[in-house]
Amino acid sequence: MRTMQSIQNVDASLQKIVDKVLQQERLTKEDGIELYETPDLWTVCSLANVVRRRLHGDVTYYNINRHINYTNICALSCKFCDFHRKKDQDGAYEHSLDDIKNEAKIALDSGATEIHIVGGLHPWLPFEYYTNMLDAIHSVAPKIHIKAFTAVEIVHLARITKRGRDGNAGISSVLEDLIAHGLGSLPGGGAEVFDDRVHDEVFRGKIGGKQWMDVHRVAHELGINSNATMLYGHIETREERVNHMLLLREEQDRTEQNNCQGKFQTMIPLPFIPGVSELSHLPGPSGIENLRTIAISRLMLDNIPHVKAFWIMQTIQMAQHMLECGANDIDGTVVWYDITKVSTENTHQECSTVDLRRAIYDAGFKPVERDTVYRPVTREGTSWEVAERPITAH
Repeated sequence: MRTMQSIQNVDASLQKIVDKVLQQERLTKEDGIELYETPDLWTVCSLANVVRRRLHGDVTYYNINRHINYTNICALSCKFCDFHRKKDQDGAYEHSLDDIKNEAKIALDSGATEIHIVGGLHPWLPFEYYTNMLDAIHSVAPKIHIKAFTAVEIVHLARITKRGRDGNAGISSVLEDLIAHGLGSLPGGGAEVFDDRVHDEVFRGKIGGKQWMDVHRVAHELGINSNATMLYGHIETREERVNHMLLLREEQDRTEQNNCQGKFQTMIPLPFIPGVSELSHLPGPSGIENLRTIAISRLMLDNIPHVKAFWIMQTIQMAQHMLECGANDIDGTVVWYDITKVSTENTHQECSTVDLRRAIYDAGFKPVERDTVYRPVTREGTSWEVAERPITAH
């Protein structure tokens, strides 16, 4: 990838954006749209690489984690989703607490620092199932960080506990209970695209952007970090993607202005994968569009420190390219993942630490193992410790 000093023949429409990036000025909505429309993808990616290296040098992060999808039974039927099932549908499942405890034991034995938990909106599981799940994990692995439950799930829990009518106070009450039982942070799923048109056409019935943002705002006020996603490459427009990024940036500004102890720590652009969903007739985004979107995410989200190329949905080969297009994280070992499947029909989707480190090295970067909140991990086999402070830029 070229450095900015060696770039020549830049698309004239990008020159002002190049100057802004080099002077560390904030980009506008119009800039974001221009970055999508220009044919000069090479300069877009090079600009994102400048910002990525300014923030993180040649460091690329990975972690040892394990995903748990506790149920695929869901009250919703989003058009883009081929994960959800109804109660008596073939392939429907719900894991018992013993199943969860066994997964935690396997995670512990593998040296994982994180368990990542998301699932469908199960109509009949009681709130105690979720708090008992957290207790069960920590009874086996008290040191492990639990990143669990999308904003969509949190709103669902507020509803089943009859706290939803209390608005953000109800959300806060649910989160406080979960934190008391060991919740460490929130994943970024369920954001999809913050646009009413897209919401009404593709995931009507699911919470919209305002409610998703409310949950993360409350989490930040309570002092826990969260992540942000954007599902792109289906029916949304490029302008709607830029609007989505700007709403995240504005919320992060608000978080900083209010001196919240929690924040958005990572942006994870997620390409739409048609699968066998109601939108399976759509092709999904191209590899070029994936590179462009990861780069624009890095350029537009100047106040979110990390951008992740989630290898499960991007593939490990594409994630390697994305490290020079703004990404500084490729996620972790994962092991089991049932939400989407790119190159396999099996939920066993695992990448060893040897493979992750080799992929990062081969792409020309320095692999650094982190925990969930980006503290460096030192380990001897499956035994590990973390530093007190997050990893700094260089």
